[in-house]
Amino acid sequence: MSEKPKIRFYMAKPGLDGHDRGAKVVSMALRDAGIEVIYSGLHQTPAQIVEAAIQEDVDVIGLSILSGAHMVLIPKVIQLAKEKGFFDGKRFILAGGTIVKPDEIKKLKEMGVSEIFGPGSSTKKIVEYVYNLFKDKEKN
Repeated sequence: MSEKPKIRFYMAKPGLDGHDRGAKVVSMALRDAGIEVIYSGLHQTPAQIVEAAIQEDVDVIGLSILSGAHMVLIPKVIQLAKEKGFFDGKRFILAGGTIVKPDEIKKLKEMGVSEIFGPGSSTKKIVEYVYNLFKDKEKN
């Protein structure tokens, strides 16, 4: 049986969205699967998210947005992440929440979001997706 890679995941709630149940459920599922999760808490700015992700040396930023502001907040996180060197081919940004319009999903993926998990996404699929991102990562 192969050993799972060590993965550090930063779960962030950008903007003024005050609902974090989904972010907490996904965070617990990731932790239960052996992934180290750092949860930002509510009301984080894109700059705070990127700075914390770099300081915490995470492998993945997960953005949970229910407010409908994803087409403003996610591009700003991506822009700052690129400017700060977060995207190095070994780190990723995922998003979830109420992102359901196919054209918005396509645009966000073109910008650099690896995957988007909309309403009703299975936590098992999210965990599997995260591990598959790092299936070739050296065992620590």
